[in-house]
Amino acid sequence: MNIRTIIILLMLVMITACATSPTGRSQLIFMPDDEVDAMGLQAFDNLKSEKLINRNVQENAFVQCIADAITREVGGNWEVVVFEDETLNAFALPGNKIGVHTGMVDMVDNQDQLASVIGHEVGHVLARHSNERMSQKLGAQVGVSLIAAVAAPQTALGQTAVSLLGVGAQYGVIMPFSRLHESEADDIGVELMAKAGFDPRESITLWQKMAQASQGAQPIEFLSTHPSHGTRIEDLQVLMPEAMALMQQAHAAGKNPRCVK
Repeated sequence: MNIRTIIILLMLVMITACATSPTGRSQLIFMPDDEVDAMGLQAFDNLKSEKLINRNVQENAFVQCIADAITREVGGNWEVVVFEDETLNAFALPGNKIGVHTGMVDMVDNQDQLASVIGHEVGHVLARHSNERMSQKLGAQVGVSLIAAVAAPQTALGQTAVSLLGVGAQYGVIMPFSRLHESEADDIGVELMAKAGFDPRESITLWQKMAQASQGAQPIEFLSTHPSHGTRIEDLQVLMPEAMALMQQAHAAGKNPRCVK
């Protein structure tokens, strides 16, 4: 295959791979969504088999109640698992999977704060950030090979696959979302939680608490690549008028979550 043919093929891929995120941002996405979903499902199964799952009825009911209210706004069947892990972390994977660490459950004061975390993570999935990152960093041929590799997360290629999904730190490999992705997930997450009837103002309180917690000697995995605390809080404050209006509309429609910790 000559250079000209390769260039033409690459141009065709670029043209056909154009997509638009929920916030209206142009994206380059060429990995098939069903294949990325399959990778998310396999990665989640791996986590469930390797990490201790929390069986506390009250804690699981609290997390499930919040996740149900958030995901009701986007549709689909979502699996939610609370992992017995003291680190402040949560994640959502392609294929409609949500994981929350007990450390995060213990840290939040109320349903609204955890809703801001879960909404943020679901925002990553809705915006297809995993697919976009794979499309940016990997060629289609390598991407297809990663689908098989994710089933063996301890291999070098398998670790790369898992890290691209956003849970790489579980295996000691971190390939984080970009700050653009994190900010976009914040925007989507605040809108989601407000539409579900949660108080979006608590998202600011949550990030203030996370900022305070991150001042310790141990860095917080969840915050490792996110925008600075000050930038995030300023951005959220800009979103508050619209988010509060959405919450009021949700309450008027009878959406009043009562998830008890």
